[in-house]
Amino acid sequence: MRSIICLVLICGFMVSCKDEATFIPRDFNTVEIETILEDSLLSIRSIDILNDGSLTFAANNGAYGLYNPKKESWQISKQVYDTLQLEFRSVAHTSSDFFMLSVGNPAMLFKTGDQGTMELVYFEEHPKVFYDSMIFWNDQEGIAIGDTTEACLSIIITRDGGNTWHKLSCDVLPKAKEAEGAFAASNTNIAVKGNNTWIATTAGRVYFSEDKGKSWSVVQTPVINAKETEGIYSMAFYDNKNGFAIGGDYTNPESNTANKIITNDGGNTWTLIASGKEPGYRSCVQYVPNGNGKELVTVGFKGIDYSKDGGDSWKSISKEGFYTLRFLNDSVAYAAGQKRISKLMFK
Repeated sequence: MRSIICLVLICGFMVSCKDEATFIPRDFNTVEIETILEDSLLSIRSIDILNDGSLTFAANNGAYGLYNPKKESWQISKQVYDTLQLEFRSVAHTSSDFFMLSVGNPAMLFKTGDQGTMELVYFEEHPKVFYDSMIFWNDQEGIAIGDTTEACLSIIITRDGGNTWHKLSCDVLPKAKEAEGAFAASNTNIAVKGNNTWIATTAGRVYFSEDKGKSWSVVQTPVINAKETEGIYSMAFYDNKNGFAIGGDYTNPESNTANKIITNDGGNTWTLIASGKEPGYRSCVQYVPNGNGKELVTVGFKGIDYSKDGGDSWKSISKEGFYTLRFLNDSVAYAAGQKRISKLMFK
């Protein structure tokens, strides 16, 4: 019996080593860009891919829309509320509903309604209110985060599928730094894996919850954050341990010092990586699906970059500018930015 167990363990070890050794990251060198929506009046910072592969967006001028890739057609609408000029920078979805959250005062969160129109499910007035990002853990529970209004970040949570949202008390959140908030640049400063949640802030800090927002801790990262335009702009996790974040200063986009960090312990500690190397400021980073946590893509208004070694080195593969990115599969993504949404095919 002991010899059989040893043989099983040895075989399992050999298979594991073989699987790890045989993973060879791809080496993207180019990206083909196909514009699928063009509108000179739009600035688009929030997109989302639904379960059926459809693409959604919400933007300035109250605009939001749905793209059917099979028909290559758009349905675009405008959300109207009194005389307000609504701007949306956060979107999310469940298996049955689409959500979009406005920036500025008042904050308004809309949900797809049974009558085919968007229904208002959360409303908040405050001189400092400004929501930045939104995501769902599952079909019932979701979270949105915003800048500090009192002594803590603004965090609202739903536990009933998005029908009602409740703002967390500062009693259950770490005290915010002076004027701490998040950048509403790409709807990617919240990351979730299972019950775990990470939030990246303008102060270069990362908030963490292991119970879907019931309790929180916070750590300071070495990302540059001395100015109000500096900090973490985007964060992604490949699994519960491995994460990457990027930022910098959008007013000094060529600066590449202390703007990229990595964790391999679930966000307990963060280390600077590729400091002083390209890329500089970027507004969005995403892991390439099935890339074993080694392949990453960043976008910003200065271009598109790719890493095949976990962020240690990067190559510029396009100077085309975008604000945000979402992968459809391991070689195709959608990206949005000023005046357009495009389909990106990495090669």
